[in-house]
Amino acid sequence: MLTRRAALLASAAVPFVRPAAAQQPSRCGIAMTLSDIPVTDGAPDQGTEGIRFMGYTMYDPLVMWDLSSATEPARLVPGLATKWYQEPADPTKWIFELRQGVKFHDGSTFNADAVIFSLDRVLDDKSPSFDRLGRSVLIAALWPLVGYRKIDDYKVELQTKGVDTVMPSLLNRFTIASPANFEKVGKDWQAYRKSPSGTGPWKMKAWAPRERAELERNTEYWNKDRIPKTERMVLLPLPDVSTRTAALLSGRVDWIESPAPDSLDKLRAGGCKIETNAIPHMWPYTLSMLPGAPTADIRVRKALNLAVDRDAMVKLLNGLAVPAVGCVPPDHPWFGTPSFKIKYDPAEAKKLMAEAGYGPGKRLKMKVAISTSGSGQMYPLIMNEFIQQQFAEIGVDLEFQVMDWNALLNMMRQGAKSAEGAPYGAINVSWNTMDPHNAFMRFIDSQQIPPKGSNWGYINDPEFDKLAGEARSTSDPKELDKVLARINTRMVDEAVFVWFVHDVWPNAISSKVKGYVHPKSWYVDFSPVTVG
Repeated sequence: MLTRRAALLASAAVPFVRPAAAQQPSRCGIAMTLSDIPVTDGAPDQGTEGIRFMGYTMYDPLVMWDLSSATEPARLVPGLATKWYQEPADPTKWIFELRQGVKFHDGSTFNADAVIFSLDRVLDDKSPSFDRLGRSVLIAALWPLVGYRKIDDYKVELQTKGVDTVMPSLLNRFTIASPANFEKVGKDWQAYRKSPSGTGPWKMKAWAPRERAELERNTEYWNKDRIPKTERMVLLPLPDVSTRTAALLSGRVDWIESPAPDSLDKLRAGGCKIETNAIPHMWPYTLSMLPGAPTADIRVRKALNLAVDRDAMVKLLNGLAVPAVGCVPPDHPWFGTPSFKIKYDPAEAKKLMAEAGYGPGKRLKMKVAISTSGSGQMYPLIMNEFIQQQFAEIGVDLEFQVMDWNALLNMMRQGAKSAEGAPYGAINVSWNTMDPHNAFMRFIDSQQIPPKGSNWGYINDPEFDKLAGEARSTSDPKELDKVLARINTRMVDEAVFVWFVHDVWPNAISSKVKGYVHPKSWYVDFSPVTVG
């Protein structure tokens, strides 16, 4: 049964996306899992899904992903920077040579001044362009920087605190906004969101918060091979899974994220395609490691990992997931050789709980912050209900605080020590694992405690810090793989998370949609897509 809000959201979609019989060939309607349109100013909120739909569509980063293959892992390639390299005399300094001939949607020229403007937005609180909200989103991509400067119109220098070979890969999440447009709208980021300007393959045509965003193709996009083949793309926030599924079956949209697991046969019978791929993404509980927290005890952490039947969870999801036994799958070069084997072993879990002082007369009560939907959150309500039942069998009683995805992210950025985070033993935030920092360092490095990073649980371990430093100073890819494998090994052996599954990012797509490539990535290139 649809909730009143879900029904309203579904009906709100009708005026903007025409039924299938009258669908324009150059118009593609997409139902997102989000409850609102991500911020449009080049610092999209709502997690990685915000970057997917409102970051890489209208904006470009200095370093971007090649999303053209469904079989090979996505790799980093030049974006608005054509090349980057360390200064031979001082390897803490990186030189970025910028792409020439690029225009923002407002007609102004992209150059070094635009890069400095966007850096000031995040890193210089004395700058007219400083944006506190934008900083909270973009700092995760820029935190290693201690200095930056313009060398000439198409060259900038970025400096890190020490040698940091990982830093350039972080810049895939740092998109460049237009300084000319910022001036035009009165140096006001709120006004900028109503009239945004990036360099990306799509431009904003219309925007209504919590209802829809309509993008139009940028025919002057600098990469002629990526000028969108569809004239319009309409994005609808439909967080309710039943509403999304109904919208596709009725022809209101052409594409939905995360269809209801029990609807797959019906969708296929209706002519829809179910697209999945093994993407670098994990769905865990991030645990509080603060002194005095029950989960500061490794016996409790290991018990929680042994309490869940992951194969049964995958079956519950109708195959729309892969069991997780670490941050990355066992066949990944970063997996390593953990001695703690994550499996379903409730007897061993009960034994560990008893050793930690818990039992029938003293059950562990634990509060977990979860979301209703959102970027990579998959099917959080039914998944967490399953976990609640499994944990109860080993003497752990979960209480959930259910909140909007963006509210959960904001709480996550405050950390477990904050007033907001203190009541929780864990948070259920999904994470992409596409690059070394996002896969590991942002969780285990003590430098990454909030608000600088994603170390929500305050992991503070000298060995982890040593490994993170070693990873950042290793430039050879094969040697870096070995260091990252040691990090994942230690994370599993210390059971710092409870790992459940890896996502396959299921999309249900109308048979009219052509040209879509489902990459091994959390992102997607909408440019080749046609509807007709």
